[in-house]
Amino acid sequence: MNAQSSRAAAPSDQYVLTLSCPDKQGIVHAVSSYLFMTGCNIEDSQQFGDHDTGLFFMRVHFSAEAPVTVDKLRASFAAIGDAFDMDWQINGADDKMRIVLMVSKFGHCLNDLLFRTRIGALPVEIAAVVSNHTDFAELVGSYDIPFHHIPVTKDTKAEAEARLLELVREENVELVVLARYMQVLSDDLCKQLNGRIINIHHSFLPSFKGAKPYHQAHARGVKLIGATAHYVTADLDEGPIIEQEVERVGHEVTPDQLVAIGRDVECQALARAVKWHAERRILVNGRRTVVFA
Repeated sequence: MNAQSSRAAAPSDQYVLTLSCPDKQGIVHAVSSYLFMTGCNIEDSQQFGDHDTGLFFMRVHFSAEAPVTVDKLRASFAAIGDAFDMDWQINGADDKMRIVLMVSKFGHCLNDLLFRTRIGALPVEIAAVVSNHTDFAELVGSYDIPFHHIPVTKDTKAEAEARLLELVREENVELVVLARYMQVLSDDLCKQLNGRIINIHHSFLPSFKGAKPYHQAHARGVKLIGATAHYVTADLDEGPIIEQEVERVGHEVTPDQLVAIGRDVECQALARAVKWHAERRILVNGRRTVVFA
């Protein structure tokens, strides 16, 4: 690392580099040498080499000791990225990620994410909320966030998804969050937004699929209930898992009480997944994820 600068780096001088590539010697040396030569200081660095896939993953939070733009950093790092066949990004550490929330008739996750964003607990900017119902238009309006009612039927599904993609492009959205959005997305939409859609599933995947999962859990006498936040793929509820949360329950808990506990568990798991994604802490590793939390 460089010697600490006589001045503290301003927030706008903080950046995050994330990368994945085939694992081989020299990657860390190349990255650290690049940062040294460009007058940058490493604030935090995490890395992981996966022996199963042969891939290497890295997240570096660094500061620039002289004024520099993110575009210049990207341009100067490109040669290293090419040399190691990297999939990489450099972003401002304090940039707020623009996201879209999608919801149907269960609003607990929506309400939680809206509130966490307002108090600054999530490093995101909610560009819009999309729903196939109008139940939460007033709630969203109270946060002064645009609400888009996009009904979905079998005949209008393609049109509805086209409108969503148009909104994502127009608003420069980097992440779509399914905050209990109860519509199955098409394979084409999943592919177009690959790695950019997070869903919350109301159980440990793949247990208790379908309607009334907590009632199914009660009928089986489970002792732990949980929720799973994962990336959306064309394989329903089988995308790479980001985070899971659990709560222990006893024999005396009723189905309605399970539902209430489950709501809290879902909110916690989804909020952490959104936060980690927005902070560029998640790298997809095939059917799994590497999470530098």
